[in-house]
Amino acid sequence: MKKYGFGIDIGGTTCKIGLFETTGTLVEKWEIPTRKENSGENILPDVAAFIASKMVEKEIMKGDIQGIGIGVPGPVTSEGVVVRCVNLGWDVINVAKEMTERTGFTVKVGNDANVAALGEMWQGGGKGHSDVVLVTLGTGVGGGVIINGKVVTGNKGAGGEIGHIIVTDRETDCCGCGQKGCLEQYASATGIVRMAKKKLKESEKESAIRDLNPLTAKDIFDAAKAGDALADEIVDDMTKILGEALANVARVVNPEVFVIGGGVSKAGSIITDRVKKYYDEKSFSSCLDAHFELATLGNDAGMYGCVQMVLES
Repeated sequence: MKKYGFGIDIGGTTCKIGLFETTGTLVEKWEIPTRKENSGENILPDVAAFIASKMVEKEIMKGDIQGIGIGVPGPVTSEGVVVRCVNLGWDVINVAKEMTERTGFTVKVGNDANVAALGEMWQGGGKGHSDVVLVTLGTGVGGGVIINGKVVTGNKGAGGEIGHIIVTDRETDCCGCGQKGCLEQYASATGIVRMAKKKLKESEKESAIRDLNPLTAKDIFDAAKAGDALADEIVDDMTKILGEALANVARVVNPEVFVIGGGVSKAGSIITDRVKKYYDEKSFSSCLDAHFELATLGNDAGMYGCVQMVLES
C-alpha cells in the first residue's frame, strides 16, 4: 500500500504544496495564495483546508499519510516554533502544534533554506551525500548546512546563514541585515549588479552591459560567456569572493559537496568551475576533496525537503 506525505513551502506570495509518495516521487503539486493580512492568521487554516480537500479528491485515507512538512522564511526552533517571520506577518507562532491540531497529522517545520538543502540532499544535486552545504544565490544569499544527514539549525534557528558571513571590512554600504561587508552584498543577484555598476563607473572599457537599463545578473553572466572582458571581470570578482567564503565554511563543517542553487545558478558551470578554482586556492588541505554541483530541483526543493523532514523524524 502506498504511503504519502505533504510538503508545504510557505512563501511571501504563494504556498507551494506537494503530494509525495514516501519513495520521493512527486505525485502532484499546487499553489495557493499566501494571505498575509491580519498578521497572517489565514495562512495555516488555508493550507489545512486545502490538504483536506485534496485528500478527498484523491481518495487518500488519513492512515495513508505519514505526515506534513512545512518550510517557512524565518528562524524555526526544534519544537516547530517560528520566531518572528516578517514576510508572513507572524510574530511567535507554534506552527507544528497548530497544524497538528488542524489536521491530526505529525507535522515538522523548518526554515525554508534548510528544507531546500534537505530536498537537494534527498533527491537533487546533493543526492548520495550526507554532508551537504546548499548555497542559494537569488535576491539574497541563503544557505543550509547538513551534517550526517541532519540540518544544523543552531541555538535560535539561525544556523546556515551563509549570506551574512562578513567577507570584507572595507564595505561602506549596509546589507539588509544591518551589517556591512556581507557575502550577500556581492554574490546575490542584486549584489552582482551593484558590483557591476561600480565597475562600470571606474572603468572606461567598452562593454555590452554598459548601456543596459535595467541591468540584471543574467545580462552580466551572458556577456561574460560571450567574451565581454568587463563582464568577465565582474563574474571573476563575484566567484572569487564566494569561493573564498565557502573555503572558510568548509573549515568549520567539512562538507562532501556544495550545491549551488537559486536564480543566479542558472548561469551554470561558469559559476561552479570558477568558485571551485578559488575555493581550492584558499582551502584547508583536508577540505580539498569537496566538489561543487548545481541544484536540480529548482523551486520544488523546499517541498521535497519538507517531506524528507517527516520521513526522517
